[in-house]
Amino acid sequence: MHYHDIVFQGWLTMLGSLAMMGWLAMTPHSPQTEKKRLGILAAFAFFTGLGLGPLMDYVISVNPSIILTAFLGTSVIFACFTLSALYAKRRSYLFLGGTLMSGLTVLLLVSVFNMFFASEILFKAHVYLGLAIMCGFVLFDTQLIIEKAEMGDKDYIWHCVDLFLDFVTIFRKLVIILSMNEKEKKKEKK
Repeated sequence: MHYHDIVFQGWLTMLGSLAMMGWLAMTPHSPQTEKKRLGILAAFAFFTGLGLGPLMDYVISVNPSIILTAFLGTSVIFACFTLSALYAKRRSYLFLGGTLMSGLTVLLLVSVFNMFFASEILFKAHVYLGLAIMCGFVLFDTQLIIEKAEMGDKDYIWHCVDLFLDFVTIFRKLVIILSMNEKEKKKEKK
């Protein structure tokens, strides 16, 4: 597969995911639209999974066991942070929202800066900081969903989107970290 095909496929799947998320956001939550919204959620998950394809191809060429390790690590991280948010004092992690959004802004700026300078150190910092921020988002989003449910917002389909994005992003970051470490180990052996 050529580089242009990978980039084109990435853009198409990203546009598909964004279109499905926008459609889901514009479709009102009601018992009549529940099946339609579940279908849209499934399509969103499908396009998001397709977007992981090029990364998975690369990781399989490095070491296929990384995928399982990253999935198990993501599951453990997600479960621990979710349980922490569930058992914490009510609303105790909601203050993280501003800090996490500021962190995402810093990540965006680092990404733009790194497009011009291609620094490996900045890339690694971006990946590790992104992992930490997404772990914080699991705490924040879980408590936010609980608070919304307490106030009467029972839109579980949209809440699934929040948590699904957290899970996929943590998985992507772990896959990148594990594949970088594996490549460094292979370089040291040579």
